[in-house]
Amino acid sequence: MTELGPLPEEWEVAKLGGLADTKAGGTPSTLRSEFWDGDIPWINSGALKDRVITEPTRYITKLGLENSVAKLLPVNSVVIALTGATTGKVGILKFACSTNQSVVGILSNQQFDSVFIFYTLMYSRERIIGLKSGAAQPHINKQIVDNFTISLPPLPEQRAIARMLSTIQKAIEAQDKIIAAARELKKSLMHHLFTYGPVTVAEAEKVPLKETEIGLVPEYWDVVRLGEVIDKPEYGYTASASSEMMGPKFLRITDIQNSGVDWVSVPYCACSPVEEGKYKLQSGDILFARIGATTGKTYLIKDGPPAIFASYLIRVRCKSSLLPDYLGQFTTTDQYWNQINASKGGRLKQGINIPVLKSLLVPFPSLPEQQEIALMLSSVDKKIEAEENRKAALQDLFKTVLHLLMTGRVRVKDLEVKLA
Repeated sequence: MTELGPLPEEWEVAKLGGLADTKAGGTPSTLRSEFWDGDIPWINSGALKDRVITEPTRYITKLGLENSVAKLLPVNSVVIALTGATTGKVGILKFACSTNQSVVGILSNQQFDSVFIFYTLMYSRERIIGLKSGAAQPHINKQIVDNFTISLPPLPEQRAIARMLSTIQKAIEAQDKIIAAARELKKSLMHHLFTYGPVTVAEAEKVPLKETEIGLVPEYWDVVRLGEVIDKPEYGYTASASSEMMGPKFLRITDIQNSGVDWVSVPYCACSPVEEGKYKLQSGDILFARIGATTGKTYLIKDGPPAIFASYLIRVRCKSSLLPDYLGQFTTTDQYWNQINASKGGRLKQGINIPVLKSLLVPFPSLPEQQEIALMLSSVDKKIEAEENRKAALQDLFKTVLHLLMTGRVRVKDLEVKLA
């Protein structure tokens, strides 16, 4: 039993300051141009995101380093943020680098594995944040870092733990690249489909095009006002949200995140049967955010519990000539967003209303083409969703393994992680 809880007998509990030299950073005067834009990498606390640091925030000159309290940290130093939203965030330097005053560097040596210390501090972030002090801007400092205690397995086990956790983290980073590539594919595919229609790349050059207010579209397509192909849009219901099960779910702008809704977290609201009938959502409804920074964001209802929609949303129901899936995909294109942004006039808080919504221009192919376009884009969406689910599973795996290994509840020699 230790101050950190039960640990394997051969593990130690040590203070960071007793294991390594630590150095706080500094910022050369921004008023002295000769201190900046040199060849010495420099980072601030915002660069620390629990990842290996491969890109500097800025560069300073040798003169800037010599005329400030900034210090040059060697490769493989572990760095930790002291203040702000990134307090406790860590990184590993893959190049010699100086830092600002909100970062402390823990210099690598032969007593410990730097990557293990990196993961230890990542695991300990809540405990680190609990040590913050100060009224105006709560923070930690170099002294707190020096006195911070960690569990310390023998060096071979540190390295084995670091390798295992790095394997999972690299898999997560690989998923990020796969997801980014899939998003780029969808972006390119949308441009192709809404310019040439559902034809192959080879056939695209044979498609006659016409110039419209929203760009090039196939010559045989119409371009219509949204109000012509939808029923009368409706503003949502005004009420107070409640965590108590007092009525239907109450979907708000803030419940729509990353093009999805976590229905479990959506609150409820009280309303009469008449009001519920008027505002009840059904499959095929499209909701438009009408105010704030997310103005124009949309969500297509496909399934979910009984729910009504809140007042900062506008509901649109398509007529039989327009497929909801097609319209939903169109609202992710540049053609759509250019119109939304133009209606806001560059004002962040400027929203949209029903007249603005009805005036939006929409490319209008035949129903079979709408369906083909929607299906093709939907298949990419499913690919992206599958890859995001895989990433989420890897992140959950990482958290679980991090906890088990850092507490010694499972020893690395007894744990095998298999990644397809």
